[in-house]
Amino acid sequence: MAVEAEAEVEEGGAKPAKAGLPRKLIIFAAAGLLVLIAAGAGLYFFVFAGRGATDPAAEAHAVADTFIFNLPAMTVNLNDDGAEGDQFLKLTIALEVADESVMAEIQPRMAKVVDAFQVYLRELRKSDLEGSAGVYRLKEELRRRVNLAIFPAQVEGILFKEILVQ
Repeated sequence: MAVEAEAEVEEGGAKPAKAGLPRKLIIFAAAGLLVLIAAGAGLYFFVFAGRGATDPAAEAHAVADTFIFNLPAMTVNLNDDGAEGDQFLKLTIALEVADESVMAEIQPRMAKVVDAFQVYLRELRKSDLEGSAGVYRLKEELRRRVNLAIFPAQVEGILFKEILVQ
């Protein structure tokens, strides 16, 4: 048998098959590897780009631009919807303002701010304050009401110092 195969090769018959991978398969594998490397590099630069580029002095300056205005502690009855026993909310709030001039504008309007808060807080139910979503809604509503009371001045944010529901 081996003699017949050698005779065919010598006579120009069938050529023996090459050992190894076809050329097209190697090209596709190399192209796929290059695409994976490029995608990995792009993902790395997308995720990690700019992480160390922040300037600590700029961050400290941004934090120092706001002032805190403390409000007196408030205790209100919550709307009990006919349930047994009284439910109370004790709340201590600070207002975050952009500069000292806003603090000066809030001071004479403090009665309007406290009144707006009291009217809103007395209509809340205990279930309105449950979870982080309830506290977030409370924060946003109080911010809206204080901004209406001190217009044209604006408050940057509401900071809760104490929230006690009993």
